[in-house]
Amino acid sequence: MDSSKLSALFIVAAASLWGVIGVFSRELNAVGLTSLQITEVRCFITAAMMAAILSVYDRKLLRIDPRDIWMFIGTGFLSIVIFNILYFETAELVSLSMTAVLLYTAPCFVMILSVLIFKEVLTIQKILALVFAFIGCVLTAGLIGGSDAFNMKGFLLGLGSGISYSLYSIFGKFALRKYHPMTMTMYTFLVASLCILPFSDPAGIIGIAASSANGTMYMLGLGILITLIPYFLYAKGLKGMDAGKASVIAFIEPMVATIAGIAIYGEMLTFSNCLGIFLILVSVILLNMEFGVKRTEVAA
Repeated sequence: MDSSKLSALFIVAAASLWGVIGVFSRELNAVGLTSLQITEVRCFITAAMMAAILSVYDRKLLRIDPRDIWMFIGTGFLSIVIFNILYFETAELVSLSMTAVLLYTAPCFVMILSVLIFKEVLTIQKILALVFAFIGCVLTAGLIGGSDAFNMKGFLLGLGSGISYSLYSIFGKFALRKYHPMTMTMYTFLVASLCILPFSDPAGIIGIAASSANGTMYMLGLGILITLIPYFLYAKGLKGMDAGKASVIAFIEPMVATIAGIAIYGEMLTFSNCLGIFLILVSVILLNMEFGVKRTEVAA
């Protein structure tokens, strides 16, 4: 298998694992964990595993300038913590497909913020992408042609997860100017874990882990299988592929989430939902097509 196909396979594998995160959050919620606790579990396990790996791989990557902590507060608290909590809350209120698709509005928010912060050019291409994404969200949510069971809270929380997820790319753009991606990943999850630790009832989490083998399995799976491994796979895939193409391939995530929702929870999809998903995919592709103008790259 040539390197480009192998890189694409790595991206597909990473996105597929991310696609079932909603299953893990629902199962952990079922054993008694709140969205805040699930976020703490994910961040703590990922940070601990990354620290262990870097200690063996290259200890120099563990060093940062204390004055740069604001970058990791941005990627860790403002993005990872808030996006995870909102995402897990959304997964309890609406279908897994809608949850994942609303998260994938993030590239559009990255584009808007990049225009405001980095003074990037707002092109017709980007405006069209925004229009397609907006219509796609309306259709995916069922506001037009959907059922009467529209959940406004779930829809707004889902959009909030997309906005907060987009901040990872914005703050990450600053962090990656000085630090290795593995360093940024470790400190992102470390800061996230420390920020919410006092509010997550660690004793309660430990108690559930000690009393529920099923809960322990899903906790470890969330931290290792659904977070750590996909980050490595995605990073490996990016080595042999343009970031724009990778982000488009990663759109398999909401597709996997849709399949998981149908297969495991019996969720239903309407034509309107499918058309909405398609239009959001079109918007992501538009944002990653080059027409002689430098585009915004979105971190995974």
